[in-house]
Amino acid sequence: MIFDYIIIGAGSAGCLLANRLSANPDHKVLLLEAGGKDSHPNIHIPAAFSKLFRSAFDWNYETVPQPHMGTRPMFQPRGKVLGGCSSINAMIYIRGHRADFDGWAALGNEGWSYEAVLPYFKKFERNLRVQDDFHGATGEFTISDPRDPHPLSQQFVAAGQQAGYAANDDFNGAEQEGFGLYQLSQRNGRRESAATAFLNPVRHRKNLTIVTNAIVRKILISNKMAIGLAYEHGNEHNEVTANREVILSAGAFNSPQLLMLSGIGDEAQLRPLGIEVQQHLPGVGQNLQDHLIGGVLYHSKKSTTLDSAERFPNVLPVLWQYLTARKGPLASNVAEGGAFLRTLAHLEAPDMQFHFAPAYYVRHGFDNPKTGNGFGIGATLICPHSRGEVTIATADWRAAPFIDPGYFSDDRDVQTLIRGTRIAQQILKQPAFDAWRGDIFIPEREDCSDEELADMLRQYSETLYHPVGTCKMGKDPMAVVDSALRVQGIERLRVADASVMPTIVRGNTNAATMMIAEKAADMIIAQH
Repeated sequence: MIFDYIIIGAGSAGCLLANRLSANPDHKVLLLEAGGKDSHPNIHIPAAFSKLFRSAFDWNYETVPQPHMGTRPMFQPRGKVLGGCSSINAMIYIRGHRADFDGWAALGNEGWSYEAVLPYFKKFERNLRVQDDFHGATGEFTISDPRDPHPLSQQFVAAGQQAGYAANDDFNGAEQEGFGLYQLSQRNGRRESAATAFLNPVRHRKNLTIVTNAIVRKILISNKMAIGLAYEHGNEHNEVTANREVILSAGAFNSPQLLMLSGIGDEAQLRPLGIEVQQHLPGVGQNLQDHLIGGVLYHSKKSTTLDSAERFPNVLPVLWQYLTARKGPLASNVAEGGAFLRTLAHLEAPDMQFHFAPAYYVRHGFDNPKTGNGFGIGATLICPHSRGEVTIATADWRAAPFIDPGYFSDDRDVQTLIRGTRIAQQILKQPAFDAWRGDIFIPEREDCSDEELADMLRQYSETLYHPVGTCKMGKDPMAVVDSALRVQGIERLRVADASVMPTIVRGNTNAATMMIAEKAADMIIAQH
């Protein structure tokens, strides 16, 4: 079959791209998704997001053993479903800091400064509360305040002020720093994903074909030009042709993997695997960056945290409250409260993000205590110095990529997270928590030395699910795409997802990924 545009991956970027490129009825668009439909109720109930980990909706990746994290392989969930990671994430809507995008522009990426990308954020946003020059109000993607925040989340904001930090009710406005409640990608108490916002309203378009459970084998390249791709659907092997462009939106792990399987990457790595080299690009799969989250947890004196929501006898009333009013614990995204701060006074912008949860959250929720109640702060490293890579060890498209984030390979990250953990301890000792705070849970003692805290962080820290950078844009020898997101040396092939970020943004990455897709759609339409 022949299409004008073929998009690989129906995640945060791919769904938006499919919407924009199919708006012209003369454009024939194919959207391929490796996972299935987003019809399971746990996708749409906000508090159920962690139940989607290690499910049919997750690629269920793990890293190679991390030498600086106690040689642990570390879980890396990635959405394998319509909506991609926007269908399994915690729905926190954060764009990043002005300095992030100005930093991209300073690296030679023209058109990616904060002032240049702000209109693209605003274009897809529908913010239900904030109406000003920083926010969009008429887009498809709904951004709302928490419907029913837990009292402990309000106490977290109060504790931040008691410790001398400012309150902030809009992390995406004029200033990012301060303590507040997160705005969320939710609509009427249900998850707003890229699929619900951008795909569902346009499924009827006759020029848009959506194929789920389609695993791409490789991009077809002839004479330095992408001409289509080969994919598996059930037991069928299919090849499709692209008249205009192939757009890779498979994410920071799968996009570089598919480039390498297609012969685009470091020839010294590809030739021994028997892969015909189409373009030598040594930066493919390099520059992997991620946000690492550690933190502090306390047991709660009260039994009314989110931990009790799904335990007998609360489960039926909680479910009834959600079904009838879309409120209560099931409407929570768990990480309700947040903060951005600088752990060193001289920094130009925050290097630490807090995620406050009125519940236990140990190792993605897998190791939560079965009884009791807890709460705590996830201290998150948002400007990591450590860099990793994604590689392949075989030409077999069915094999998972090798993922090595290099967590804590740069000791500056360890020191930053220690400083952030100390501040989290200070916040949790404020009077606002006195009525709730029981014994400390993690770390084991309140008076740990820096060395003991470092050991604790190596044992308990995990990904915050924000891998980026493996197909970075730029002008240097390790750049994979240019500032128009075109793959270097290959015509009619673009990458538009989180992998193109040269440096990671300060905050959750879903919003910035959608902005990249919005800008990419504009550039693609303008070119053709």
